[in-house]
Amino acid sequence: MAIRNAFYAQSGGVTAVINASACGVIETARKHPEQIGKVYAGRNGIIGALKEELIDTSLESDEDIKALLHTPGGAFGSCRHKLKNFSENRREYERLIEVFRAHDIGYFFYNGGGDSQDTAYKVSQLAEKMGYPITCIGVPKTVDNDLPFTDCCPGFGSVAKYIATSTLEASLDIRSMCDTSTKVFILEVMGRHAGWIAASGGLAGKGEGEPPHVILFPEVPFERERFLERVDFCVKEYGYCVVVASEGAQYEDGRFLADAGAKDAFGHTQLGGVAPALANMVRQALGHKYHWAVADYLQRSARHIASATDVEQAYAVGKAAVEMALNGKQALMPTIVREQAKPYRWKVGEAPLSEVANQEKKMPIHYITDDGYGITQDCRDYLEPLIYGESFPPFDDGLPRVAKLKNQLIEKKLKADFQM
Repeated sequence: MAIRNAFYAQSGGVTAVINASACGVIETARKHPEQIGKVYAGRNGIIGALKEELIDTSLESDEDIKALLHTPGGAFGSCRHKLKNFSENRREYERLIEVFRAHDIGYFFYNGGGDSQDTAYKVSQLAEKMGYPITCIGVPKTVDNDLPFTDCCPGFGSVAKYIATSTLEASLDIRSMCDTSTKVFILEVMGRHAGWIAASGGLAGKGEGEPPHVILFPEVPFERERFLERVDFCVKEYGYCVVVASEGAQYEDGRFLADAGAKDAFGHTQLGGVAPALANMVRQALGHKYHWAVADYLQRSARHIASATDVEQAYAVGKAAVEMALNGKQALMPTIVREQAKPYRWKVGEAPLSEVANQEKKMPIHYITDDGYGITQDCRDYLEPLIYGESFPPFDDGLPRVAKLKNQLIEKKLKADFQM
């Protein structure tokens, strides 16, 4: 078998463990020099391929690649760029083939969520449509935990651990001051259409009256008056109320509470501001003193409190992607398969990209309590193993040590620059 190079790229919102998947890809490829030459990483995702901006990861030491295991963010840069259908934008596909051919790239690994798996699937079709042989494997990643066919998504477990921990700690703060100060605290978390991250806040408390007292899921239509009644009840009954709200909370007609009136690069509604919107409702209707916070990028970059399970799984899918490609498999995505709940056991499976692309896995209705404001025991049983274990990074002078890569670009071989 001829030795060919590989292209790896990161896409979409990054996570605390996406670099662990990169580590899995690169380390595994280095163990097979008889089949894979160099691993080129796209500078800023698929855009790196289109612009012929390829990072030569062979210039990085084994030690620096290993350091990716405890480094958050996207080590090679990420992007939000979705390839249109072949018939709509043949130009981009022809450019990809041109770059891949120029650098003898025979393996393509794309690390991202639903839209990214769609891109990976489209690239896999290049072999048939344009006569260029390339093995394409998607590498799952999304904090939203909404990819189908996989029990969980690498990146989610660490966010869930962060949100559960933050909800617990902030609740203790609010409870200690509620008699004379803040009575309502609202934490806004990520989750456009699926409430997995918001649900993880529910792990903070188990007993009656323990926070969070209200969880707002995208799957449950928001009712203003019922929400306010619940908040007021909790304040009177427990002295305070803690709310965990998904950014995707929406009214019955589908309008987002936090619709910012703009679209992102993937065509999704730009969200932001559900926490202040809810706080304003509380202020106007109830007059309770409140505070709100937006977890925002903090939740997906908090590598210092990452789940050990999540780190292990993120590395495993990167490793499995390379092994699948070397075994001649095509257009697949490694998945996490839960073999046993207690004690927790899992393995790596696989799913066809054609079925994964553009699908969303939402919260099952039996994971949400009948009142729509909490999680059931079934949900707790699902979530808890995903936040198990600590995987602390090494620290220098009190701060986490992170990988510092050279990220040196290779020399371009094509004359013309590509205009995005």
